[in-house]
Amino acid sequence: MEQLPDFWRTEIWHPLSVHFPLALLLLATLIGVAAFFVKGEQWYFHRNLLLLLGTIGAWVSVLTGSLADGVVARELCDPVMLEQHETFAYGVAWVFSAALLLVATLNTGLLKQFKRYVEIVIVVLMLAGAGLLTYTGHLGAQLVYQQGAGVYQPTEDCSEFE
Repeated sequence: MEQLPDFWRTEIWHPLSVHFPLALLLLATLIGVAAFFVKGEQWYFHRNLLLLLGTIGAWVSVLTGSLADGVVARELCDPVMLEQHETFAYGVAWVFSAALLLVATLNTGLLKQFKRYVEIVIVVLMLAGAGLLTYTGHLGAQLVYQQGAGVYQPTEDCSEFE
């Protein structure tokens, strides 16, 4: 049986898709905290843009992680860690989605009179999401580096690379 090129292997899509939302959401959180303390609408614009792109990316990462699950789970010594990684990944996507929904609600003017309180909730959600994201990344790193999840194991003499 001929092996597919690396790009078409679905377990490869997850590591390709996970790093941008990770960076975007952590940066959005930092800018969101700064926006709360510093005056200026440009801070909110950048936070909102990064939050939108990062949240979309988080859901793409959850999808590609689900696609990789069937291939990777068969190779693991401790599949419970994979379940935890997936559970926390959903938590990250939902927490940042909730923050994004609140941002959208503020932008429509529905909660204008409560803007400062809603901004506090957004910052708290984003900080919680960043914590979840960090732990989810830690679990993902353990899956790869301790259990070899999705890692190709070459032959002893590496003859396939000649």
